[in-house]
Amino acid sequence: MAANTTNHALPEKRFIDLNCDFGESYGAYSFGQDDELLPYVSSVNIACGFHAGDPLTMREAVERAVQAGAAIGAHPGLPDRMGFGRRELAITPQEAYDYTLYQLGALDSFVRAAGGRLSHVKPHGALYHMAGRSEELAEAFVRAVHAYDASLFIYGQWGSTLLGEADKLGLPRASEVFADRTYRADGTLTPRTQPGALHRDADAALSQTIDIIVKGRVRTIEGTEIPMHGDTVCLHGDGPQAAVFAAHLHRGLVAAGIELRPPRVSKRG
Repeated sequence: MAANTTNHALPEKRFIDLNCDFGESYGAYSFGQDDELLPYVSSVNIACGFHAGDPLTMREAVERAVQAGAAIGAHPGLPDRMGFGRRELAITPQEAYDYTLYQLGALDSFVRAAGGRLSHVKPHGALYHMAGRSEELAEAFVRAVHAYDASLFIYGQWGSTLLGEADKLGLPRASEVFADRTYRADGTLTPRTQPGALHRDADAALSQTIDIIVKGRVRTIEGTEIPMHGDTVCLHGDGPQAAVFAAHLHRGLVAAGIELRPPRVSKRG
């Protein structure tokens, strides 16, 4: 994925969405730090039963999110529980469409039953990255969301093909950036297999996030700066310090005068 070098004025807004993946346990298996993260985020992405989640977990996750007032998003993934949806599978665009539509309907039934409303859709894991670079898969994913509810936001990585396909179909979309991951000069995330891929220090994660929001730029692992825009910041919930990072980010952003709220209609960024 090449960096999006389109000229944009530095963002004048001072607000951001904090999102985290949510409800990714299933059966007897518990995953993530849902209870610890929920007080600090403004939106959640709930697993829909393919890579993780089951009917009980989905219902409980939705009810907790509704009670906390967090915006609820669907987090559809590949049908790969063994690999937690992080392994790329050779799926066709039609399969991407069908998988996405199926999972949207499954989660939304619980959202409606709880008196809530679905706000966005963010693909999980391998599907996120595959749709981020493949026009065919991105188009199928966005078309499925459009067929289900064209008012739903598409969450996709900054500069990705997925956001471009959302623009083509006129869906609202949110450019996602990462607080605890480092970036390379081409705008892609530093692979987890390489040294320095993760920010281990909460202050570094906060500083990077504020630079993106306020200055519209990010310092890369090579030491250069590139333009970057974010509507939503992802907080990973599977690290041992996830809750500490979340609390530090929340406090730091509020102290910097940055409002924490889900995205509102803004199709460019």
